[in-house]
Formats: sequence, structure tokens, C-alpha cells
Amino acid sequence: MSSLLIRGFEVVIGLETHVQLTTRSKIFSGASTQFGAEPNTQACPVDLALPGTLPVMNKGAVERAIAFGLSVGATVAPRSIFARKNYFYPDLPKGYQISQYEIPVVQGGTVSFFVGEQEHTVRLVRAHLEEDAGKSLHDDFVGFNGEKSSGIDLNRAGTPLLEIVTEPDMRSSAEAAAYAKALHTLVVWLGICDGNMQEGSFRCDANVSVRRPGAPLGTRREIKNLNSFKFLQQAIDVEIQYQIDQIEDGHAIQQATVLFNPDANGGRGETRAMRTKEDAHDYRYFPDPDLPPLVIAPEWIERVRSEMPELPSVMAERFEKDYALPAYDATMMTQSKAFGAFFEAAAKACAQPKLVSNWLMGEVSRRLNASEQDISASPVSAAVLAAMIGRISDGTVSNNAARQVFDALWNGEHAEVADATARVDAVIEAKGLKTMNDTGELDRIIDEVLAANAKSVEEFRAGKDKAFNALVGQCMKASKGKANPAQVNERLKQKLGG
Repeated sequence: MSSLLIRGFEVVIGLETHVQLTTRSKIFSGASTQFGAEPNTQACPVDLALPGTLPVMNKGAVERAIAFGLSVGATVAPRSIFARKNYFYPDLPKGYQISQYEIPVVQGGTVSFFVGEQEHTVRLVRAHLEEDAGKSLHDDFVGFNGEKSSGIDLNRAGTPLLEIVTEPDMRSSAEAAAYAKALHTLVVWLGICDGNMQEGSFRCDANVSVRRPGAPLGTRREIKNLNSFKFLQQAIDVEIQYQIDQIEDGHAIQQATVLFNPDANGGRGETRAMRTKEDAHDYRYFPDPDLPPLVIAPEWIERVRSEMPELPSVMAERFEKDYALPAYDATMMTQSKAFGAFFEAAAKACAQPKLVSNWLMGEVSRRLNASEQDISASPVSAAVLAAMIGRISDGTVSNNAARQVFDALWNGEHAEVADATARVDAVIEAKGLKTMNDTGELDRIIDEVLAANAKSVEEFRAGKDKAFNALVGQCMKASKGKANPAQVNERLKQKLGG
């Protein structure tokens, strides 16, 4: 854990993430979980808490919880208990939520990730199964007679959730956002969540407190329902400044649940208290008498394990071992299954894995991020990228020229050429980007550069290495990037007597 201080305070952050599971039916009923249906069309008698109805556990939800537990190195409890969490809310028909309290299904575990090139690990307290509540409709809701009103949509009631709770291990908003992204990657990779944050499938609550270094933990405030990584980081930053301001003004922090409004303060955002924060005793937890203990046999765990895909961390380790990638590169290559497959296909095709990872982390990611798309939308295929990198490796094009080649490929030039290598060669030919292999022409350019840069020649001979680099740059410029940099270096040294 880093010791980053903000205005002399240490920030302490823990996250609670609600992951909607990908089952077709709800956690305790057979009603559909499909998103976007008309209000109250996917709520059956169990979801509505009609008298005489009883919950029945969804086996698929349990299997998804087991898979998550295995993926983070947690203990999957052989016996866990469902409890009733009592509170009144208009869209909670029963007056309580079925959740897990004292004995959750997943206990412990860790999630590792990078912030920049620094690796971090966050410990998990638990992951427990629970049902979602419905949704209150207020904004622009019109009643039966056209009057301004509020409504309740119970379609979400009973939707299966896995709530993943961390220890207070994070020390900055950037660390919290990186953890959330790593968790998002993992649950989508496992296929236990579709990861759609706009639809509420993956949403975070951030517990934030500040303290002077070495002091006991401060009073936390919980920011609810953050459904984008950008808002998560922004909300935490706003909350940190609020708490420090309060303390420096002599006020005590009151434990509370707060909401984040990103549009307030001219777009800078603000956190606003919604209610004083409840503790466990306020919910009067007790074991649900309608649900027996959840018993998970070792054979069930092993069957789930056998059906799991290769995990991102395992794939990253393999990329380090098989392709000699640095740990950071290997992690970046496993940001999704599709990204990992793209990297591996290109690396095998050109036998230049480090160059492939450089291009994927650089030009490819930059362009995809700018259009908010993933690797599946790349107009340059793995085979075409590999063919271009092959032409860099064999000296056909320089690195600078390759950027122009890549730009043309990205924009669809010569897309009618089916063969990847032939297409790359067609672009190189059409744009006249082939590296200069004529030694006589290169010598002529170098002689002209030396004649025109007598001062740099003098400085080089006086022992200034920067002058040599300047001469190399001038030669590359004069050749319009077509000269081979290694050849330029070699011929320049010969002519300068170096």
C-alpha cells in the first residue's frame, strides 16, 4: 500500500461492488432477468412477496459465486447462511432483503492490478449472494391521470447479485478505479456478469475516510451507486477534499451514505448526504427461516473449477514465460479474452511479441480508447499487424515509416487485398515508404548533412554525444524517414572516424 498524502492526510478507501450475475432467471424465483422490459412485467408472486410464496435458490447463481471465489484464491464456504436484512423501502415489497451476513459463500481472496507500472494487491473480505431491490421512478414520471407522480418498477426485484467487499486497502482514487477495472475484467472474463455499467450490471459503493499519518482510521462516508470508472474516481476525489475541508475547519465527519452529482459545481461534482449511515444492528439481521443453509460439496467446487476458462492472471504468467513479456505488458495484454487472443495470434505470426505488445499498448489502444471501442472493433487485424511488424523487423520500413503504414491500414487503404503481407506491402509501395537500401544514396545524404552541420560535427569530435544524435536526426529527416537508422548510425560513425 502506497503512502500517498493529500494535503497532509492519508486517504483510506474500501469498495463494495454489486455484480449482477448472468443467470436467465432470478435468484429465488423463475422470473426473467432480461433487461429493458416494460415495468412490472418480469415480477412474479415470489418477487412481489405475495402471501404463501417461498424462495427457491438458483443453482446457477451459486455456481457463478463459486467460480468467482476460485478465481481470486478465496475460500468457498462448505456451508453458508442466508439472512433477512430488514429495512423499509418502497421498492422492497417484503420489507427485507435476502442476503448473507455472518457466513458468506466466498471468504477472503485477493485482486492484483497495476496503477501505471506499479503493481498493487487488494484483499477481499468476502463476496456474498443477495437479491436486488426494485426501482423507484421519480423523474418525469406521469401518473394515471397525467399528474406528476412517482412509480415503482419491480422488474429488478430478486435479480441475483454477488456483492464483493474489499478491505480498506486503497490509498488513492486512481488505485480504486484500477481495482474496479481489474474486477470488471475478471467477472466479464469468467462470464458471470455482462459488465454493462449503463444497465446497472456492475456498480460500486466507495467507503472513503481520511486521517493524519499514523492516526486511527477516520470516520467513513459511503458514496453509493457509482456506475462508471470515471465517476468513481471523480466522486472519491471530491469526497476527499470535502472531508479534509471539514476537518481543517474544525468539524467532525459524520458517518453517512452520500450520493454523487457529477454535474454540480460547474461540472466539478459534489457528494451530498442522503441519510445517516446504518450499521449492521440497524438492519436486525437474522437467518431466513424459508431458506436452508447453502451446502457446497467439494465435488461441486471441482466441477466448477474444471469448467472455468484460463484466468487473466494465469494467461499473463504464460505470456511472461512463453513470450518473455515484462509483467506490466503481460497484464495489459490480458485486459480481455479478445485482447489476449489478438496479441497471441499476432505474436505467433511475426515472432516479435514485445513489438506486438508495444503496438497494442500504443497506437492500437490509443485509437480504440478515443472512440470508446474494444479490440473487436480494430480495423487492423492481428494478421495485418503481424505482417507490418514483420516488415519493421526485416528492415523493409523504419519505425517512423511504420506509423504511416499503420495509419493507412487503420483507414482501410488497400483493404481489397486479402493476404495480410501483400496488403502491407501494397501500402508501403503506394506511399514510397520502403527503407533506403542504396548505400551510395545514403552516403550522399550523410555527406550533405555533415557539410551543412559543421558545428555539430565539431561538437561531436569534442566529445558531445548529443551532437551525434542530432546528426542522425538530420540524416533521417533528409531521407524522409526511409533510411535505416542502424545503417545511418554505422555509416555516420565511419565517416566521423568514431
